Amino acid sequence: MTKERIYLFDTTLRDGQQTPGIDFSVEDKIAIAAMLDEFGMDYVEGGYPGANPTDTEFFKRKRTEKSSFVAFGMTKRAGVSASNDPGLNALLAADSDAVCLVAKSWDYHVAVALGCSNEENLESIRASVEAVVASGREAMVDCEHFFDGYKANPAYAIACATTALEAGARWVVLCDTNGGTQPPEIRDIVSAVIASGAPGANLGIHAHNDTGQAVANSLAAVEAGVRQIQGTLNGIGERCGNANLVTLVATLALKDTYSSRFETAIDADRLQELTGLAHSFDELLNRSPDPQAPYVGASAFATKAGIHASALLKDPKTYEHVAPESVGNLRKVMVSDQGGKANFINALKRRGIAVSKDDPRLDKLIAIVKEREATGYAYEGADASFTLLASRILGTVPDFFHVESFRVMVERRFDANGRLKTVSEAVVRVIVDGETMMSVAEGHGPVNALDLALRKDLGKYQSEIADLELADYKVRILNGGTEAVTRVLIESTDRTGARWWTVGVSDNIIDASFQALMDSIVYKLLKNRDQVGLIAAE
Repeated sequence: MTKERIYLFDTTLRDGQQTPGIDFSVEDKIAIAAMLDEFGMDYVEGGYPGANPTDTEFFKRKRTEKSSFVAFGMTKRAGVSASNDPGLNALLAADSDAVCLVAKSWDYHVAVALGCSNEENLESIRASVEAVVASGREAMVDCEHFFDGYKANPAYAIACATTALEAGARWVVLCDTNGGTQPPEIRDIVSAVIASGAPGANLGIHAHNDTGQAVANSLAAVEAGVRQIQGTLNGIGERCGNANLVTLVATLALKDTYSSRFETAIDADRLQELTGLAHSFDELLNRSPDPQAPYVGASAFATKAGIHASALLKDPKTYEHVAPESVGNLRKVMVSDQGGKANFINALKRRGIAVSKDDPRLDKLIAIVKEREATGYAYEGADASFTLLASRILGTVPDFFHVESFRVMVERRFDANGRLKTVSEAVVRVIVDGETMMSVAEGHGPVNALDLALRKDLGKYQSEIADLELADYKVRILNGGTEAVTRVLIESTDRTGARWWTVGVSDNIIDASFQALMDSIVYKLLKNRDQVGLIAAE
């Protein structure tokens, strides 16, 4: 039996950015786009070029290699030709593979929000899609408020969809913008749209989670015939969020009711990276992953009940709906650590590190990682620190330099003009090839001063780190009180455009920062020698 293809459309960088408290920088967007591209999403929607400086800068060049890179914007305004509409022209000028146009499909919104006639709105849809197709890009249309619009005026909602398809749109996406439609309604309305003549192979679903059913609504739409699903990583989005693509990817792949009939771009090997993707994204957002998230949560395959634990030890299938290893997660109650070993071996393989499951050094690495993560380290969000740790345990890392000591001082004082100022100064003693060098630097805060002093004089390695830059610095307090344990996550980059993340944990924020800074520099020196991942793991 030939399986039908379900296409995965990620809108984390556009709709997900509507989440309260989330504001992606250009660097954040570049990093997230790379994560999504590497994982294998069919479409990565980058944002709204022309609407703000961040998205305009982001779209100056294509940000994915394999995934279709999508620009989002509105159809042209009524009364203005497509060629003279500045918003549409900004979309067409963006470096993207596809353009997703949002269109009104509820006649109430057409009258109130657009202030034009129903026919003028249809013309705007038609002309905008034709302009995208003429530009050589794949065209798709998000029919905003489609399900509410269908309930109010079925004929007009369907006319909006069919107009887009007739104009050449590859996809027409039916949006539950308010998130209040229920799964049976989704199924019935999608079925009606297909019965009207719109091919399911050209239809998608975009569900919001306002009643907690965005995933269920997306699956109901698939059952009814749509073949594209839009959603976000970990279900982020405005209000209650969007359909969680992490949950949907796993469900489509692992539940026979779907996997027997459908396939996605995510194969079994990629699926094992799902937990890492979900957790890495949360770390980038500087928030703790949800321990009870389906499939990928730390508690997703954990049990405390004695009878459950006993049954799990006999046969994991007694209390697990899927094998945790299939999504890169871990079982908390295990006969052995073989499942854990499989995850570590896969994680090392992705970094170019080959190691046998019987190698005793692997057991040592697993023990150290688990011990450190118990104290607050999070290696899923700090790829470079994990690679260095693995390199040190499984092979060797050159002893480029040794920091003998450092001192950081913060002084709050009045300057000669009577203005209150705070001055940070750091002193670092570094040994390179037996020679001791002392560097002093002032910075904007103690961490910046320490970074500048540490990188001020590394002897023969100094020229190698001239292009090293700290792109981001995140701090998370892991417990309460003045003696709180602090985790510091640092993002670094260099002139090649490569980005890497390092982590430090301590009850002293300066010490935690120093650990992450040291890992960043050592990783850079290894990278310069193309030694990252090249380990003697016999």
